Amino acid sequence: METQIAQQWILACYADDVPENGGACIKHGSEQIAIYNFTRRGEWFATQNLCPHKQQMALSRGMIGSSGDTCEPKVACPFHKKTFSLLTGESLSGDECAIKIYPIKVTEGKVYVGVS
Repeated sequence: METQIAQQWILACYADDVPENGGACIKHGSEQIAIYNFTRRGEWFATQNLCPHKQQMALSRGMIGSSGDTCEPKVACPFHKKTFSLLTGESLSGDECAIKIYPIKVTEGKVYVGVS
């Protein structure tokens, strides 16, 4: 899975808009982007909101956690429990499907997502 290279940083939301250890969704053009505030790790992540397994816009409502011995950050679809790496977008459930990830940064309480 290719990581999208940021050509433009968009203001997605304010940090307070995203629940601690949870996610929220924004719409940019025709895309829905899930943003995760992983406070247990002190990290932020952004992915597509579409779960490729059943084509549902649901990943922002999924559970986030860590996977395996490497403690890789992951998100699980709230409907089908398919899991994806928040670092690479690859499926951690043994499926061939993957999700798009976006660069993200938080500055002065504002959350920015890199889009092309």
